[in-house]
Amino acid sequence: MALNRRELLKTMGGACSALALSRFAAAQKTSYQGTRQSLQGYRIPDWFRDAKFGIWSHWGPQSAVEDGDWYARNMYMQGSEQYRYHVETYGHPSKVGYKDIVDNWKAAKWDPDHLMGLYKKAGAKYFFSMGVHHDNFDLWNSKYQRWNAVNMGPKRDVLGDWQKAARKQGLRFGVSEHLWISYKWFATSHGADKTGPMAGIPYDGADPKFEDLYHDADCARTIDRLDWNDDDTPESWKRHYLDRMTDLIDKYQPDLLYTDGHLPFEDTGLKMVAHLYNVSAQLHGGPTEAVYTSKEGTDCAIGTCLLDHERGVSDAISKNPWQTDTCIGQWHYKRGQKYKSSKKVIDLLTDIVSKNGNLLLNFPLPNSGELDFEETKVLEGITAWMEVNGEGIFSSRPWKIYGEGPSTKVKIVPGNFNEDKTNDFGAEDVRFTTKGSTLYAFVQGWPEKEAMVQALGLTSPQQPGKILKVEILGHKGDVQWKQEDCCLKVAMPQEKISDIGVTLKVELA
Repeated sequence: MALNRRELLKTMGGACSALALSRFAAAQKTSYQGTRQSLQGYRIPDWFRDAKFGIWSHWGPQSAVEDGDWYARNMYMQGSEQYRYHVETYGHPSKVGYKDIVDNWKAAKWDPDHLMGLYKKAGAKYFFSMGVHHDNFDLWNSKYQRWNAVNMGPKRDVLGDWQKAARKQGLRFGVSEHLWISYKWFATSHGADKTGPMAGIPYDGADPKFEDLYHDADCARTIDRLDWNDDDTPESWKRHYLDRMTDLIDKYQPDLLYTDGHLPFEDTGLKMVAHLYNVSAQLHGGPTEAVYTSKEGTDCAIGTCLLDHERGVSDAISKNPWQTDTCIGQWHYKRGQKYKSSKKVIDLLTDIVSKNGNLLLNFPLPNSGELDFEETKVLEGITAWMEVNGEGIFSSRPWKIYGEGPSTKVKIVPGNFNEDKTNDFGAEDVRFTTKGSTLYAFVQGWPEKEAMVQALGLTSPQQPGKILKVEILGHKGDVQWKQEDCCLKVAMPQEKISDIGVTLKVELA
């Protein structure tokens, strides 16, 4: 249910004014119903189209172990690496389960204000906090789940502290939810070893006392498979899911809400999205400024939501804005993990933005809540590049083509998990963005003598027209350039600006 007038005014700090009430009335006229037809009228707000870059903290109790992704599920799968690690480190999961290690998540050095300052400096225009992972543990003072970060672990409102830090820095605030699939994902906790001295002894998830964390015994029918769909999910879980998501939306009014998968449970999911949009519209006094993401293209075909590709990119310029969510390492922190380089991140960013997309990048925090040394180096590299080249990224729009060079010849299937299909870009790889009559050509390597951009030639199929001026971002001296039939040729300065690449700022007639 959307906020009423009294709740709205309370949210706005009690400023009971004619302006507040008029905005409320305007928002009521654009309210959404929880139906596909109603949500078709939704359009992605311009602020998101302009933002281009966000940073995500995929951080929670599983990060306490510092052993990578899906620990809470895999520790109950005999033979997996994380099962073996758990037995050796903590004990057998029939005796020491996930419930017993959530308090190991201490966040002892977590300073959200400091981190948010670093992320803003790196160019992030929005920030995401994980709200709840598949482990069924809420990172806020949850009304419906006692297993939460205020009661246990750091004993802090993690979501609330992230939100305050983001808004203090002027960043939009997003939350990721991975809860909907938890009923099936966590079924492994109801199993038992199949071999060995502990064979047949139930894991602690089978204990009815902890049903509110591990789910009821009925979920065990999905123990040997994990189909990423709504099948085998009881109505009681769907109602509970909606209660928790409504609680989250009402308390934190996120600008973005990310679901790890498709829009779940049809009517339940549609009610959730409508509530998100209606709360945003009432807060902002008109059309909604919130964004909901789905990884299923049919969900976002007409209005409704933003299409998100996990660790994947599009193969062409998309008519509608979209997003890639990816990580410099694993989603949850893993000790010794090799990270993406700053170069790889910028290659992804320029490619995504040239195709009308945004990049959401996760920096996985360790137990302490403090970036490790290698993560800091990656972030500093992104920051240095953004300080020079960011004007061609933010508030830009695609050009006639997204790019040229060897990387454009690589055939990829658009969607999820395709980001590794290309190597680092080189000096022949170019990506384009525009702002009015200004075109930005991101040359994704350092040319030895001169940069050559074929699409900007006088007889190019793209028909760019006459070039009036060329600058190199980050270079203060004169730039020698010539527009020939074949291409635009730009002499490189003697001093190397960046190992990542160089951006040509081109003024067109």
